[in-house]
Amino acid sequence: MRILIVDDNPTNVIIIREILKKENYRNVVSATSAAEMFKYLGLEDRSVEIRPHPSDIDLILLDMMMPEMDGIEACSIVQEYEHLKDIPIIMVTAVGDSKKLAEALDAGAMDYVTKPINKVELMARIRLALRLKQEKDWHKERDQRIQDELKLAAMVQQAVLSPAIEDPLLHIHALYQPSFELAGDLYSWYPLGDGRYAVILLDMMGHGISSSLFCMFIASVLKDTVTTYVDPEKVIQELNRRFNQLDLGKQLVQYYFTAIYMVIDTRMKRIDYVNAGHPPGLMIGKDGNVATLDSVCYPVGLFDKIEVQAETIHYEGSERIALYTDGLLEAVEGDHEQQLQYLIHHLRDYREWEEDVMRKAFFEVEVPLDRDDDKCLVWISLKEGEALA
Repeated sequence: MRILIVDDNPTNVIIIREILKKENYRNVVSATSAAEMFKYLGLEDRSVEIRPHPSDIDLILLDMMMPEMDGIEACSIVQEYEHLKDIPIIMVTAVGDSKKLAEALDAGAMDYVTKPINKVELMARIRLALRLKQEKDWHKERDQRIQDELKLAAMVQQAVLSPAIEDPLLHIHALYQPSFELAGDLYSWYPLGDGRYAVILLDMMGHGISSSLFCMFIASVLKDTVTTYVDPEKVIQELNRRFNQLDLGKQLVQYYFTAIYMVIDTRMKRIDYVNAGHPPGLMIGKDGNVATLDSVCYPVGLFDKIEVQAETIHYEGSERIALYTDGLLEAVEGDHEQQLQYLIHHLRDYREWEEDVMRKAFFEVEVPLDRDDDKCLVWISLKEGEALA
């Protein structure tokens, strides 16, 4: 523990040093002015931007009355720097003016002692301040570890998302923006052979750590489920079975996820899909007409078994499909129908994938905190080609 004494009176410094020495606090330094204190704290030139770095000072005993700059002003300056705010400052004063003491506390001082120094009082206040500093440091280190782990988890979560596909008859791209470090949206696509592709977008209830963990569980079983069962009905029912194996029935919160899953056959120009409680996908034709993929069954995980009915649509080529999570609609005021119409109105103008333009239009929009949610947009471009009979 390193203690900094700031006092322009050498006698006061000697007295405090001796008291600390007898209590086995030997790592003590002193400064005779606020300017000298700033040097110890790395604030020599406050006209330039300070690069934050941890200070080795654990406690400051600051004289209230000093020439050039008094302790109250010096304390308020220290409080301007985020990396120095947690250093406890105890004012040392001969002034009994309650207004001045209140000013000192308002400026950021933690406590005060009066002159002449009472050893018992000084040490009691120092021990309390250092104990609180240790607790704050412990919490900061723990929070930093958690943040580092969350960043690593976010990198892992990002790594399971499928990269873009640009095949002759099919292009798939995605934009994804979690509302927190971890998120509950997941998209994946898999080539199935013979020009067929499986595409899924899901949105776990809620967001944050719990939703991301459930999302990662689904990611771990998704490829095996899709490549084994392929058909939309069977895949959704198998995901429902796997999710219910987690045995979440005793939880206070009912976890589930919505999903839209489709198998695209680029040779037959056919799409089979299931919408499990998800916002309707949008299929934009050559002429700009929009069809909604909104034939739905129950979300996955709500019930032990769900009835699933797949829908089939055919296309000619040059159509686009937009799949999205409901967070994409949150920036739009109004009810669900108004939000959907807004999305249709803006997406129908895009003939090709335009990442920067789409990001600016849908992802860089300020949303009230109470409506902020994970945002995801999957864009599928269906290309023209010879269909098989």
